Amino acid sequence: MNLTPIGTIHSAFVQAAGAPIQPYRAEDSLGTVEIFSPYVEGLRDLEGFDRIWLVYWFHRASAARLRVTPFLDTVEHGIFATRAPARPNPIGLSSVRLIGIESNVLHIAEVDILTGTPLLDIKPNIPLYDNYPITRCGWFDRVAHDPVVADARFERSDLP
Repeated sequence: MNLTPIGTIHSAFVQAAGAPIQPYRAEDSLGTVEIFSPYVEGLRDLEGFDRIWLVYWFHRASAARLRVTPFLDTVEHGIFATRAPARPNPIGLSSVRLIGIESNVLHIAEVDILTGTPLLDIKPNIPLYDNYPITRCGWFDRVAHDPVVADARFERSDLP
């Protein structure tokens, strides 16, 4: 399997500590996505979407763990029952608001992604396909949803 970055995500967040843990907690956070020249043609018709999914590589994530204590809980859970970045394949997914496109740069809001993050793919967020009625959310149903930002628990310690 070969993955090739198609661009780089830029934000105000240099490290995990203090960054929002999900886009809905990042309402005032702005950023940009620089698309590499071989992929710019793929941006055609993207401007008409309010939200887009960014698929990216957690380049600063700590080593993979199969059990983690997520930011909103004090109890350990299996990694696949969380959104923690310390995954076997550290792939991230965020639905951000698309403000506009200038040439090869996407202007985005509600950004919860660290600056310098390699972008793997972009998909339009389509409510008809991306909005399902949910009746249960496992352990998440039992925890407080107070505003929380990330700390360094899932970030590599060998990076500046």
